[in-house]
Amino acid sequence: MCYNINMIDLQCVKTGDLEILSSLAKEVWHQAYDDLLGLSQVEYMLENFQSCKAFQEQIQKGYEYYFILREGATCGYIAVVEEDKRLFLSKIYLKANYYGQGIAQIVLNKIKDECKDRQLKEIYLTVNKGNNRAIKAYERFGFVKTDSIVTDIGNGYFMDDYVYTFVI
Repeated sequence: MCYNINMIDLQCVKTGDLEILSSLAKEVWHQAYDDLLGLSQVEYMLENFQSCKAFQEQIQKGYEYYFILREGATCGYIAVVEEDKRLFLSKIYLKANYYGQGIAQIVLNKIKDECKDRQLKEIYLTVNKGNNRAIKAYERFGFVKTDSIVTDIGNGYFMDDYVYTFVI
């Protein structure tokens, strides 16, 4: 998957890029989640789910990571994994200064096109119930809330999420 639509590129993350990806994750996660989840949970999740080691483990399990570039500048990242004729959109994060510019909608369209190419039937994702900005973006694109889940992520922390699905 590699695109250049409206000056938005998706560039495959390689093993040598994991330090850069980890640094980007720290930036966007603190911007997006410190107020929502609290600093200690964000730090825990960064270490356990958004670190070089975690990224490497996920890639070995089939996850595909991509930097989102706008006019050559890294503005975010995504991660996807194919599961039983569905695509799990595990991560889609933008730096705060790129919010509201339609970048996520362009990226979601490219993910949808990739699903069609792979003959997948749907895209699904999880989103924190308090992440209203992301929920509005997903609903605007056409995702539908299909479930509500609470996941124990360890150390006394839980993720309270909605599951959203987009049928191709």
